[in-house]
Amino acid sequence: MSQLKWTAWGATLGLVATIGLASSTLAQSRGFQSQDLHKMRSVDEVQCSPDGNRIVYTVQYRDRPGRAYSLAWIQDLGTADPKKLGDGRAFHPRWSPDGKWIAYIGSHNDQRGLMVARSDGSQASFLAPVQWTNHPLPSSGERLTWSPDGKSIAFVSATPGPDTDDAGADPVVITRYLYKPTASEGLTRFNDNRRVHIFIVEIETKKVRQLTRGDYYEHSIAWSPTGDEILFVSNRESNPDQFFNYDIFAAHVDNGSVRRLTRTESAEYRPRWSPDGQSIALQGTQRGLTSSETTMEDTHIWLMDADGGNRKELGAGIDNRQGAPGWSSDGRSVYTTVQERGNIRLYRLPVSGGAPELIVGEPGTVRSWSLARNGAVAYGLDSPGDMRQLYLKKNGAVEQLTDLNREILARRQVAEVEAMQFLSFDGVEVEAYVVHPLGRTPGSKHPLIAMIKGGPHSQRGPSFHFKAQVYASRGWGVLMVNYRGSTGYGQAFADAIFGDQNGGEAKDVVYGVQAAARRYDWVDSNRLGIEGGSYGGQLSNWIITQTPMFKAAIPIASISNLISFNYMAYYHDYLAVEFGALPHQDNLMDVLWERSALKHVGNVKTPTMLVHGENDNDVPIAEAEQYYIALKDVGVETIMVRYPREGHGIREIGHQVDLMERSIDWYATHFPSHAPTATPAASK
Repeated sequence: MSQLKWTAWGATLGLVATIGLASSTLAQSRGFQSQDLHKMRSVDEVQCSPDGNRIVYTVQYRDRPGRAYSLAWIQDLGTADPKKLGDGRAFHPRWSPDGKWIAYIGSHNDQRGLMVARSDGSQASFLAPVQWTNHPLPSSGERLTWSPDGKSIAFVSATPGPDTDDAGADPVVITRYLYKPTASEGLTRFNDNRRVHIFIVEIETKKVRQLTRGDYYEHSIAWSPTGDEILFVSNRESNPDQFFNYDIFAAHVDNGSVRRLTRTESAEYRPRWSPDGQSIALQGTQRGLTSSETTMEDTHIWLMDADGGNRKELGAGIDNRQGAPGWSSDGRSVYTTVQERGNIRLYRLPVSGGAPELIVGEPGTVRSWSLARNGAVAYGLDSPGDMRQLYLKKNGAVEQLTDLNREILARRQVAEVEAMQFLSFDGVEVEAYVVHPLGRTPGSKHPLIAMIKGGPHSQRGPSFHFKAQVYASRGWGVLMVNYRGSTGYGQAFADAIFGDQNGGEAKDVVYGVQAAARRYDWVDSNRLGIEGGSYGGQLSNWIITQTPMFKAAIPIASISNLISFNYMAYYHDYLAVEFGALPHQDNLMDVLWERSALKHVGNVKTPTMLVHGENDNDVPIAEAEQYYIALKDVGVETIMVRYPREGHGIREIGHQVDLMERSIDWYATHFPSHAPTATPAASK
């Protein structure tokens, strides 16, 4: 089995095909500390101008209280310094067809909504207010789109719905199946019942008109090249709250009349017109039941005629999860991202058929990308050595355009990340990524933290992981296992978890830890920790009921009782897809209870720090509360850390830093004493 080791100095990335200890030069560097997170910046959205001469991109900053915030910048490729877009926060920037204007969602003079500015970022002007909803709209796409003549912009915004639920009433009467929100901030405890519709604003007059109406949610919009229709995605099932099924529709720009293009039992996402308006590319699935929270089935790229007919699968040649489509300017190819063995890469799919072509294959994660008419592609890449930066590929040459963390990376060492394959309990090959501890010396022993990803249908790879780097700076190794059910390893591997939660994939994690301990002589098997968020938290809860090998555990946003989770989360179709039935059917309730960590809590010996957001409606905090009391009853040392204002996952930067420091303290307290390990000190 081949193993690739990645090392990084600052923004310089090198591939070393070797196995062994870090070089003495690296060992003298200094690793990341939790407080460094405030200084880190990353590129988010990326958009090329039509002619490819400018790129607008957003940057996430973490230097203020609360969550990360975004500012937008415009890079003229003929000049050195980027210019700021507008005078406030900005996101979702989109170029006009002629490249003279940029539309975006932002703020101006205490007004927040749809904005427009000149191509150099000047003359920002407010066009229309934009409202949103806390109703779950999974995998929604474009929120604004230009008319082909550049005179108007279509956008989606929320309006009051027809429901009688009144969150301010006393008592509150609930009638909706999806009555909980996804929003994690504020005091809203219930679905705001707003509906999302399409609006059009004229640039010159700023006149706004509503194009669509009704009890539905319309989003993921695209204006046709002919100018007469706007594509959108909506769930038009008779009971859309209970049955998740996106289809594609088109609204006529003049009168708002709607025609339906797809009527499938599967789901369609993010449609895009071809340049000539004759075809539509889309993400799609094939199975008759798709979860609104996560899907076991990989999305692939499909093509269909403008009337919805002649549908064919364009991405069939790639057995992995594919992202949103984007057309080449000549209409001969469709581009898309593909999840592959922990990486996300960019591919080109020929419309006429033929082999897919790899366009961006550097190790790491391509998150946002954009094509220009001249064939250039701009993209954001999370590399092994840095958070996401902006890159440009043109005529085969790649140029890094941003180096936002240059100063801090010059003072910090980035730990090595290595791919490791192993055979699990049943002979299935599983891949994991190992972050090596800093400060290793010949014969030194170091703790290993099993950091379990969520999903379960997701992946971890070589991309820069800040918390793992902080652990490495303390001389701790990190193991991230892409257990069965993960994406990036083909559909059969993703399906291998069906009906078997807390089964084979949990054993994959344990076998991965044991394989790492055999393979790396620096692993101290007496100092093993385990943690994970969401599904990773669920596995953390479960695994400590199955083995006492871990000295400390930190389940985050974790599930302990599959039955209560199903009925208390804001979505209720997830387990039905994962097990093939609703909990009350086919004796599934007994299966779910048997596979719940809470049932087996009496076996736990591992000190456990439960972490949860107070406003989590994805995995309600009651999951942590149950496990906390049960662990106390068993006599296990446990604490519960509750973060106010947080939903599913910890988003406020101060909370993230606090959690890293608490996690370090928890592990350090419960790892047995050991001979001192060289740990690099942080520079000030």
